[in-house]
Amino acid sequence: MVNLKLIFRYLRKYWYLALLAAAFMIAEVYVDLYQPRMMAVIVDEGILGLSSGGVSNLSLVISTGLRMLLVVIAGGLCGLLSALFTNVTGQGCGNEIRKLCFSRIMHFSFEQTDDFSTGSLITRITNDVTQVQQLIMQLIRGLVRCLMFFVGGTAALLSLDLSFGVIVACAFPLILIDIIFVVWRTNPLFTVLQESLDRLNSIIQENVTGIRVVKAFIQEKREEERFDEANRHLVDTQFNVQMLLSFCAR
Repeated sequence: MVNLKLIFRYLRKYWYLALLAAAFMIAEVYVDLYQPRMMAVIVDEGILGLSSGGVSNLSLVISTGLRMLLVVIAGGLCGLLSALFTNVTGQGCGNEIRKLCFSRIMHFSFEQTDDFSTGSLITRITNDVTQVQQLIMQLIRGLVRCLMFFVGGTAALLSLDLSFGVIVACAFPLILIDIIFVVWRTNPLFTVLQESLDRLNSIIQENVTGIRVVKAFIQEKREEERFDEANRHLVDTQFNVQMLLSFCAR
């Protein structure tokens, strides 16, 4: 399980970058939610002329279209800056955690060293830290984006007609059940996935460092079969996890 308390401890060092990333993400979502209103003006007033007896207004279409273009450019710029600050935050936190892990390994006792394989330790410093970086980036961008779209989208829907609240009330429990189901099913699979990756990395490390011994005893075929089995188990586990996560994909 991920230690969120430890993550936030390192995230505090980059709080200003995370705050900027979240702020630009909020601005990007606001632009995404505002664009349909501008399009409605173009269609209803500029083309159909609903408030002017069905008379089209070409100047309104052009002016609103130009404003919409500027808004889209501003939204794209906000999204770019949000991604930039998010990546800098994630990379910074990953750098700190990676150094901590390496320092911790260097101070292991002989007994602690025997508890881990070399491949497992390499996985911790490389793959695991990368996964933590991705989690931090998802917390900054994904969580803010989803919350803003949910709140802003719901407000926009209700502003059109309060009866749309029935749709939101019906959809929200289904979405919540879907998320709970996916988390419940994938949580144990992540442990299996980690063990499979550890085993694969251990086999690679053993064979690369001991390639002369493998060749001396003519064990290439046996080691290839070991690798194929471990690799197939890893791929199957990853596929199962991704299939379950696809139920939560937007």
